[in-house]
Amino acid sequence: MHDDEESGRVTLAEVAKAAGVSMPTVSKVLNGRSDVSRVTRAKVEHLLDAHGYRRRARTPSRSPLVELVFHELDSIWAMELIKGVEQVARANGATVVLTESGTRHTPAPEWLDGVLRRRPVGVVLVFSALPQDVKQQLRKADIPFVVIDPAGDPDPDVPSVGSANWSGGLAATRHLTAQGHARVAIITGPEDMLCSLARLDGYRSAMAMAGLEIDPRVIRFGDFHVQGGFEQAMSLLDGPDRPTAVFAGSDLQALGVLEAARLKGLTVPRDLSVVGYDDVPLAQWSSPPLTTVHQPLRQMAEEATRMLFRQDEPVKIAQRIELATHLVVRQSTAPPGAEPGDERS
Repeated sequence: MHDDEESGRVTLAEVAKAAGVSMPTVSKVLNGRSDVSRVTRAKVEHLLDAHGYRRRARTPSRSPLVELVFHELDSIWAMELIKGVEQVARANGATVVLTESGTRHTPAPEWLDGVLRRRPVGVVLVFSALPQDVKQQLRKADIPFVVIDPAGDPDPDVPSVGSANWSGGLAATRHLTAQGHARVAIITGPEDMLCSLARLDGYRSAMAMAGLEIDPRVIRFGDFHVQGGFEQAMSLLDGPDRPTAVFAGSDLQALGVLEAARLKGLTVPRDLSVVGYDDVPLAQWSSPPLTTVHQPLRQMAEEATRMLFRQDEPVKIAQRIELATHLVVRQSTAPPGAEPGDERS
């Protein structure tokens, strides 16, 4: 009968033989090395699990890095997230590395090879979901991760931080209906993101609470960028039955609405009230300053990074934190036909 260590050797030898690879290759998989093909790694991992192999506790060397992963870095709200992650990382003696990868739903497959090679102290991902194999590989490499989840649909086994999208949509639209707007349009985000649908649901609820009918023609889906807001607004404002107010699902889209209104010869807020979403720093410098829903982006990033440094031990149930949103009233909204100074609550 073999002792535990010898049994481990026998098990690894069996795994190597069954996978048709060398013992060093199995060792690379066990140690989270990136110089193994994805197909080989998956085969070896499957056989390790099938043999019930248990890795012995180890303390591999780590880089004092926190990796922040976006699908795009050109979004204005990305800077708020970067500042939040950087502040908490610095307080914990770590440096932030930025990576741009994948789509808004998930990072690209090749990103996994790089992060296994870099071995950061933790990863903050700004995505709506993570593939199962990515989660498994990060866990097997003992790399903590947290999702900043703007879509509002976190996997139940992933630690995540989000915000109250439905409440934000409700507050934005109630502000407009309370001012007397009956024909309120919405340009929310992409139709395949739950944060867009949650903000739309908030809009619907506010309209119902005000006893107002919703014309399906004034419900539009954008892309969270200026161009998307501009294009949808140009269509919405083209005709005699145009809305008197627009709730844009992001500040960038709201800027596009402001430009469309200018080209249509409309004055904001006298002819058209506009509400944004996010409350990025630029919102207060638009013309006029933008009424918007404050999404605590920097605080979301700070909390996500704190969660990384609290993951010293395995957690049975992934933690989900949802931060509150609130309306910030500036000068882009007023009762229909009124100037900003005439607005009523």
